[in-house]
Amino acid sequence: LTHSKDWNIRVMAGQRVQVSATRFRVPDVAVLDRAHPMEQIITKPPIAVFEALSPEDTVRRMQRKLDDYASMGIPQIWIVDPETGIFQRYANSALTAATHFSEPAHNIDFDLGIVETLLQR
Repeated sequence: LTHSKDWNIRVMAGQRVQVSATRFRVPDVAVLDRAHPMEQIITKPPIAVFEALSPEDTVRRMQRKLDDYASMGIPQIWIVDPETGIFQRYANSALTAATHFSEPAHNIDFDLGIVETLLQR
């Protein structure tokens, strides 16, 4: 990501995240705060996680993942459908379609259409 140093973040794919004392998840993409030390297994809530839907995903299984991320305190939880390019943000136990990503604490602000274009390549 070209702005990762400007935004003071690290973007990791397939990084294990410990969401509770006994549960681990592996989001497709995790956005981490560079202020936190690098860990082999992430124990501090990422700034954001992104999950790409796959044909094997069930609603129940995805709901459990999203709830685990929320209970860990991750402020931005996203799902993307690679077939349609539609992004949805998970908040307050609900998914809402969105076209913009903003995280004011890190001065991050961009149109998700950029990511959609990359997914379609």
